[in-house]
This record gives sequence, structure tokens and C-alpha cells, in this order.
Amino acid sequence: MRTVRHLFSALSGGRSRGPQGLSALTLAVALVGCGGGGNPLGNPSSVNNPVVASGQKLSFAYFQRCINPIFLAQLQISINGVVSTNTCASSGCHDNTNGTGGAFRVVGAAQPVDVTNPANTPEAIRTSDMFKNFFSAQAETVSGGPAQSRLLNKPLVRGVLHGGGLIFANDQDPNARLISFWINNPVPQGQDEFSTASFGLFTPNDPNTGACNTQ
Repeated sequence: MRTVRHLFSALSGGRSRGPQGLSALTLAVALVGCGGGGNPLGNPSSVNNPVVASGQKLSFAYFQRCINPIFLAQLQISINGVVSTNTCASSGCHDNTNGTGGAFRVVGAAQPVDVTNPANTPEAIRTSDMFKNFFSAQAETVSGGPAQSRLLNKPLVRGVLHGGGLIFANDQDPNARLISFWINNPVPQGQDEFSTASFGLFTPNDPNTGACNTQ
């Protein structure tokens, strides 16, 4: 009990400190009883979080040309070994009005917006259905961190449940690669999602006609 007496002395200074002092003493005694010491619970001394581009926006232009079509495509899905086809935007999945797929929602009839037309200001684009889809999809990502993003992990059933089943067999699926590239290439820090810097994600650098890069 010598150790407990020393703890009591350190916590109370030889005097009673009321309920708070007793609570601290109780915790200290419990830790001693559990083999307490410098690290009684075996916690790591530090936590290493993945390196991601925190706070950066993803490209709206790349989303509407390369990512949104994935949500409308007829995709092969596997649920408990039963294979069928469906779309992410279907009414039973992520449709914005009567979908049952959680927070991620898709307006299936969303029309593309010409981001090169000066009349389509950021304020105007943000009122469009396409931007609603973009906003919802971006919320399922960690900018700069595809491996930590639910938008990619769910269809891969990678460390998380997905009611819609397995959509992509692996991360080399063409659609998975598009999503991964989008997430991994945010616009420069401090610029918004309409930054022309993101036009470099296409070959040639034209968000209306360019091919979607994946590397």
C-alpha cells in the first residue's frame, strides 16, 4: 500500500480535496490495481493519421464529366453471391427523392453545366442539380485520400458495409480508378471547385471534350 499512500499524498497534498480529489484518487488506485504505470491501457504513444490534402476542394468539372456518369450507368452488382444489374441513382439506392441509400443522393436527371461559359458563374452553378450531385458525392470523400473515402470503399465493400453490394471487383475497375483519381487530385489549396487548374485532369485540357485522366 505504500504506492497508494504516495499517490494520495501527491493528489491531495496531505489534505482532503473533496469529491474531485477522491475521484482522482479512485482512478489512480484502479490503475495501480490493473498494473498501472506509464501506459496502463497499452495505448500507442502517438497516432499516425494518413496524409491527406485537408480542406481542399475536388474538381466539379471532372466530377460532372467523369464521375456522375458512373452513378447513372447500369452496373453489375453482387449481393450474397446473387449477381444482377442496377444503377446507383435507382429509387432503391441513392435516388434523391425516394432512395434508401443513406446520405449520398443523386439527381438522375441532372444536366451538365458548361463550366467554360462565363455566364455560368460559381453562384449559378451552385443552384444546379449537377452541383447537388457533386456536393453529395464530395461529402463522401476525404480530399486527397481515396483509401479513406466512403465513396470508393462502399462499392468495393472495403472495410465498410454496403447495402447495394459489391459493385467494383477491385480498385483496378475502370470506374474505381476514375473515382480514385478524382479524390486524389483536388484543386490547389485556396481555390474553389471550379478552378481552371483542374482542367489539367483531362487530355486535352478541355472539360467539355477532353478524356478523363486516371493517372
